[in-house]
Amino acid sequence: MTLAHVARPLALARAIAPDGHELLLACDPRYSGFTADGPWESWPLRSIPSADFNKALAQGKPVYDFDTLDGYVTEDLRVIEAFQPDLVIGDFRLSLSVSARLAGVPYMAISNAYWTPHYQGGYALPVIPLSRALPLPLASALFHTFSPLAFIPHCQPLNRLRSKHKLAPLGYNLRRIYADADHLLIPDLAGLYPLGESNGSYSHIGPLLWSPDTPQPSWWQDPDHEPLGTVYVTLGSSGDPSLLPQILDALANLPVRVIASTAGAPAPQHLPANARVASYLPGDAAAKRSRLVICNGGSLTTQQALAAGIPILGIASNMDQFLNMGPIETAGAGLTLRADRLTRRAIGSAAESLLRSDNACASAQRLQPPLLAAAGQVRNAFRRAAEQLTDLRT
Repeated sequence: MTLAHVARPLALARAIAPDGHELLLACDPRYSGFTADGPWESWPLRSIPSADFNKALAQGKPVYDFDTLDGYVTEDLRVIEAFQPDLVIGDFRLSLSVSARLAGVPYMAISNAYWTPHYQGGYALPVIPLSRALPLPLASALFHTFSPLAFIPHCQPLNRLRSKHKLAPLGYNLRRIYADADHLLIPDLAGLYPLGESNGSYSHIGPLLWSPDTPQPSWWQDPDHEPLGTVYVTLGSSGDPSLLPQILDALANLPVRVIASTAGAPAPQHLPANARVASYLPGDAAAKRSRLVICNGGSLTTQQALAAGIPILGIASNMDQFLNMGPIETAGAGLTLRADRLTRRAIGSAAESLLRSDNACASAQRLQPPLLAAAGQVRNAFRRAAEQLTDLRT
């Protein structure tokens, strides 16, 4: 799992805490620095390292095997038995498809719209060995032809786990595997990602905006006098940190100030004169003082950019990032570059194009009011979703 899978439950917990819920946040100890302070208990719950997660995606392999999910169920049940919750909420914790049902506790899953069976769009060719080895048109044609077969190994571990516990299999629809729950919580802007009929199975709860509470770096208040303003760069915990030097180098000759977060990775040894780097930055504040966000195309950072009303350059690798960026690009609020076709020239050209584009800025600003309105209604939207789930189960 990545930091985003912790950040969204954390943001949801903070939003609903005023309603008086007794809250428990359970996550891997490596994220304890983000979850320690808040109106909740914080318990350890093992998950695979982010590096393993990202490596599996890069190789086109299943993220979880049977043994990992089987071990997760044991740990899930330990926490559920000890805390005795009335409701379990997970974020890409696929084992909860089994453990919550074994415990007899209602289960909600936070899932982006494009990972639900209700999504009306298709899949996208991620950066995998196939895309690196072949011309893109050929790789794309092969991927879309054979993806139903290629997804079978990704579905087998959870189906096998469900069979072990006498639960019905979910088949080989990857979206059913990734989004199996009693009720889905969709943290996306409804107008951007079209979904089919709900039948009470999902609720749009609005973007779960979150930024780390980190000290401001010494250069944070430095004035920006560059003609094209500030560019905020972050590849997040699921991005490839080796791309950061290439991105900074591509921006070095543009009339911009660059502020960049390494998401905990080591900073590049050599920084261009216009670049400032920190391990973590408050993403919401960084976006607000910028005119462009360059990121991996994931939903957490793109929502921060749209909340600030600025366009996005997404340098995408995994399918989640391509699926997230597609509608944003269609709306005119960003551009997508493939990480397996990346060049310094392409980055610089795309960044300058977005910075100088009145249309890109206007498109991002059009999305800002509905996104902020939806983000401000998370508490009420969750309350309605919980009531809906209760009604369906009675």
